[in-house]
Amino acid sequence: MPDSEQLRRILERIDGRGYKAYKDVQGSYDFGSFVLHIDHVQGDPFAAPSKVRVRVPQRVAELPPELAGNAVRRVALEDFLARTVSRAIRATVGGRRGTGKSGLIAVDAGGQEVIERTAVVVTPDWVEARLEVGLPAAGRRVLGRQAEAMLCDEMPRIVEQGLLWRNLPQQSAQRFVECIENFEHIRGSLEERGLIAFVADGAVLPRESGASDRPLNAKEAVAFQSPESFRVTMDLPNALPAGERAITGMGIPKGVTLIVGGGYHGKSTLLNALERGVYPHIPSDGREYVVTSRDAVKIRAEDGRRVERVNIDPFISNLPYGRSTAAFSTDDASGSTSQAADIIEALEVGAKVLLVDEDTSATNFMVRDARMQALVHKEHEPITPFIDRVRELYVGHGVSTILVMGGCGDYFDVADHVIMMRDYLPIDASADARALVRDHATQRRAETTTPMPQNTARIPLAESFDPSRGRRDVKIDAKALDLILFGTEAINLRGVEQLVDVSQTRAVGHAIHLAVERFMDGNATLREVVDRVDRFFDENGLDALDPFHRNARHPGNYARPRKYEVAAAINRLRSLRMRQDTS
Repeated sequence: MPDSEQLRRILERIDGRGYKAYKDVQGSYDFGSFVLHIDHVQGDPFAAPSKVRVRVPQRVAELPPELAGNAVRRVALEDFLARTVSRAIRATVGGRRGTGKSGLIAVDAGGQEVIERTAVVVTPDWVEARLEVGLPAAGRRVLGRQAEAMLCDEMPRIVEQGLLWRNLPQQSAQRFVECIENFEHIRGSLEERGLIAFVADGAVLPRESGASDRPLNAKEAVAFQSPESFRVTMDLPNALPAGERAITGMGIPKGVTLIVGGGYHGKSTLLNALERGVYPHIPSDGREYVVTSRDAVKIRAEDGRRVERVNIDPFISNLPYGRSTAAFSTDDASGSTSQAADIIEALEVGAKVLLVDEDTSATNFMVRDARMQALVHKEHEPITPFIDRVRELYVGHGVSTILVMGGCGDYFDVADHVIMMRDYLPIDASADARALVRDHATQRRAETTTPMPQNTARIPLAESFDPSRGRRDVKIDAKALDLILFGTEAINLRGVEQLVDVSQTRAVGHAIHLAVERFMDGNATLREVVDRVDRFFDENGLDALDPFHRNARHPGNYARPRKYEVAAAINRLRSLRMRQDTS
């Protein structure tokens, strides 16, 4: 294998030549303490950066084996190392060195959430970081000396500071891994405790701003404190920083839970923390011990979205002119229709908890009050409002709901628990709500006419997916957190609020292609398809999603999505065609 000195000589030789001369450096180089793999060289300085890996033997890295002793710990350690590599890059790299992306060195490190990702891989034998590097150029001429500084001088320092245990913040690494393991232990305890979520005492739920996921300054934030009636204690596998092996907080039971209170008192903030609580968070985030069932799905209205052969009869039926809603399709759903479809689609793939905020819901879908019922008789109203199904969802189907409601007390009739937020602190208002139900009976009438049936499964048709664009058979790009370009089709994910990382979005796009190629056989239902994708990730990791994987072994910018977001993206593909499973 060539060594670092041979790489220097190649870079000196091609200095000043046309940019395509950089192809000469593609290959692997032994730096002694690590191997540098230059897997893919960009075509010009404005193209996507080059793909580079650094692989360090464990005899050099000396990462403690117990920090990756199980799957949860390994994911946490890999996430932590991606962050240390990112910090080492910021401390080492001198900045731009020419045209386009020249001088860039980047690793796909995460934000506040900790998600399985491909940026760093830890095995018993080695640790590897997958980087993107902008090879420097002046115009389209190779800047060989600058590239030499990047690859031969800065890269060893990045490895030294980012991947070698002796140089890492070791206590922080230990705390990071243990925090994630504690989170997953709490989540594993929810079911046996009859809970769907847990919010630790002392948690800081508010964020820095609407544009930032970082926690609000501790001096301004109100620390969360559970009402005594909701307080539970969870044992932990690892001690907290103060030494305790248990944590107390608010346990939200299964059933129908309302979050009420005045405006700006923290209702939506609590719900937002719960919807993000399907992922672990980094220590000191404030939400690191906000834990939500992994099967919780945020539901909202989404005007204009595509709906394909969804049985929305439980919520919308008896349309004018006899139009059926048992296999409803539209290219331009209304607010109420889209919210009904959102619920049915989530249930179809296994959701057990619905998270709903009235602020992002269609008003006519949520409730019809007594006066409106008197004016517009039920025979002229196709919508069965959510208020008349939410209790049935739990009693008949085992699906719980957490609902932010600030404007309609009729929901007290169907709630098991009522949490009132006041100055960002929760109060148990369940007894007061029940007293109001007893003393001030609602005048509205339930509008259900038939029991809610089991879901009608749907089978996605592989021929309705086309990932090709131009001369490429497969061209899939994540253009933003909420936008995938799948072939020539744009998949708009603005209503899929539990995607938190553009690397997840990228993985969703390629997971759809994987599903089409491997699992859509014309008989598999959508739930079977996304369940198989999930199992594929468990068994094979995310590496196989990468279009360069077979040749370049560098799938460094994927983060694992949940099956619910994969299904949501499939449902929003405008070319999608389904048939209902009648077997």
